[in-house]
Amino acid sequence: MTAISELRVNGDRLWGRLEEMARIGATPAGGVHRLALSDEDRRARDLFRAWAGSLGLAVSVDGIGNMFARREGPEGTGAPAESRPPLVLGSHLDSQPTGGRFDGPLGVLAALEVVETLEEHGVRTARPIEVVNWTNEEGARFPPAMMGSGVFSARFDLADALGATDPDGMTVSDAIDRIGYRGALPVGGRPIAAALELHIEQGPILEEDGCEIGVVTGVQGARWFDLAIVGEEAHAGSTPMSRRTDPVAALGRFLVDVNRRVERDFAPHGRLTFGVLAAEPASRNTVPGRVTVSVDLRHPDDATLDDMEDALREAATDACLERGAAWRLDDVWRSPPVRFSGRCIDAVRAAADLCGYSSMPMVAGAGHDSVHTNDVAPTGMIFVPCEGGISHNEAENITPAQAEAGANVLLHAALRLVEPTPADMLSAPTNQPGGAA
Repeated sequence: MTAISELRVNGDRLWGRLEEMARIGATPAGGVHRLALSDEDRRARDLFRAWAGSLGLAVSVDGIGNMFARREGPEGTGAPAESRPPLVLGSHLDSQPTGGRFDGPLGVLAALEVVETLEEHGVRTARPIEVVNWTNEEGARFPPAMMGSGVFSARFDLADALGATDPDGMTVSDAIDRIGYRGALPVGGRPIAAALELHIEQGPILEEDGCEIGVVTGVQGARWFDLAIVGEEAHAGSTPMSRRTDPVAALGRFLVDVNRRVERDFAPHGRLTFGVLAAEPASRNTVPGRVTVSVDLRHPDDATLDDMEDALREAATDACLERGAAWRLDDVWRSPPVRFSGRCIDAVRAAADLCGYSSMPMVAGAGHDSVHTNDVAPTGMIFVPCEGGISHNEAENITPAQAEAGANVLLHAALRLVEPTPADMLSAPTNQPGGAA
């Protein structure tokens, strides 16, 4: 007999599945191209469904394509399924156009490994566990990102999500039907007991600190804006520099000023990104009359985000006054900071300690499906390091040991949230799904 505390996942099996999944949409540079609701996504979904079915899990699909592979709790309770809210474990299988092999699939396949480990050892849990594959987490083909979990949590409207289009004009609705993954299950509207997501960090902090596990306490807030600076079009050759109302010159001062303010006043957690810049009329020999730039502000504290937004507006005012230009800042999207459940945070921390892994608390810098599940259930996240902090890149990489460590922490955090039955001892391992309890 084996103590529950000694239970560990099969790291070789997990790594094998990660490698097999990575062959779907594999790129020559070692990454994956597996956009949401594409043929490659369909093949990944089919493989996940086959693996779940081999474990005797009941797979259901909802109206936005979210997949749930359910392992029931104790048999013979007589309680209807809706009265036994599950613990949900998982992430996503879609990728960026030139994405990595682990962003998303690690969370789905580690959750599947957790369930298979419980099956092998005959451990029944006090409530069901569902392994989830959320639809269109990346948002690379269909905006917005985190779509499936957003509809599930009622943050997004189902009709709006189904009507979203890709650059070729195909709707989400048509794409789901084309790959055969519009399910009959209603989207959301049912209780879940808690949710846990394992993910690569997508940043350098864990690796730089030599730490094995990130205990994610929340996700930083984000605010998106479009800034337009308006000047006056003029001839590039005949208009003296002193006579120009040049919006590009105003933008140059603004970029330098606001970057300096964020680095000085909002370190170390403040983030500022200008991703898209454009000048009009985009003629080589014309002083532009208008420039636009996208702005991405992030910080884990909402009040500090207010201060960062104020600094943004002050920098725009100062830069445009100097050049006689006008400016306008349009709101695009706001996502408040997220604080995860204390119970889930404690479960992850305790699981890392139990398994002997070093851990540290941290705030997620990127958005994840857990942002949305946190709206409807206690939620937690686990991070493992990724090489060089590189993600959304074909060079994204982790080691088999890091994948195994994350899955072991996911296993024991899950067991703390869903008490096993019996709670003290395990039967001898079995290779048959649903072994003796």
